[in-house]
Amino acid sequence: MDDITLNPGKANGFSQERQREELMMEKPVENEMRSAMNMHAAAGVQCPQCGTVNEPEAMFCASCGTPLGMATCPNCGAEIEPDADFCETCHHYIRTDVCSFCGCHLTGNEAFCPECGSPRGGIVCPVCHTLNNFSFCKQCGTALTEEARELLAELQMTSEYKEMQQLANELQQLDMSQPYTSERDVVREQLSQKLRERVLTLLAKDKGVSTPVPPKQSKRLSKEEFEAQKKDRVGRLTALLEQMAQAPQPQPAKVRNYAMACKPQGVRLAWECNFKHALHSSPCGCAKPQMGGKWIILGNNTRQEIKDDK
Repeated sequence: MDDITLNPGKANGFSQERQREELMMEKPVENEMRSAMNMHAAAGVQCPQCGTVNEPEAMFCASCGTPLGMATCPNCGAEIEPDADFCETCHHYIRTDVCSFCGCHLTGNEAFCPECGSPRGGIVCPVCHTLNNFSFCKQCGTALTEEARELLAELQMTSEYKEMQQLANELQQLDMSQPYTSERDVVREQLSQKLRERVLTLLAKDKGVSTPVPPKQSKRLSKEEFEAQKKDRVGRLTALLEQMAQAPQPQPAKVRNYAMACKPQGVRLAWECNFKHALHSSPCGCAKPQMGGKWIILGNNTRQEIKDDK
């Protein structure tokens, strides 16, 4: 036998050959591990946000919570976002583990929410008799729960809401008025005003009033004045609606309730959601109001603009 200490070249050759043999033995193991990892990745769902491979049936990423793929509405079978709580196809609330009125967690067996006491089957509006799954009536806007009434009363006391409602009232009055469209309208209005004052004066004298003063009638606007005033009111109201827009937050119920409570009455509005930038008659018809949104003025446009109206 050769002494490897006296023949370093042979020793080095032996060592290299041994390393090659060991590498050849390790490669099948590495290949098997790599194949297993690839199969696992193919079978699972990779998160587009953080890259984590999740179980094939996972709806949300186990690491960052990002929605994975699409879900199916349990009521009509339509494809919906996995974190949606409302189906925009069949117009049904679909979450069984979250109260639609206050956002409280449910086990799925309660007949009434343990937090707000609202029935799981919905509340019938006492004004328009519409069945609702939310704290405000989707048809007429009536507050249906105690929490909704308290929120509405609180917001109505703010200066922003008072200014919004005043502007909404002024817009409503403008829309009910008839501006002058020609010189003939001006002459006819003057003759009508004189006749009115004469009749009121005669009636007052018959009642014993010696020097009657007929009440003044609101001034009729020209078309230019009408358009200028309307543009001013619309611009100011739009700015306030932008100011009170709902920012994204985790609980859809809170967004719906706040939006419905701060909606001014007397002017035609639509809810523009941040989810799809679609127009809804209210946030009650949006699948993901938790992404936020705002009220916008529709003016004289048709109801076909509103996405969730049947």
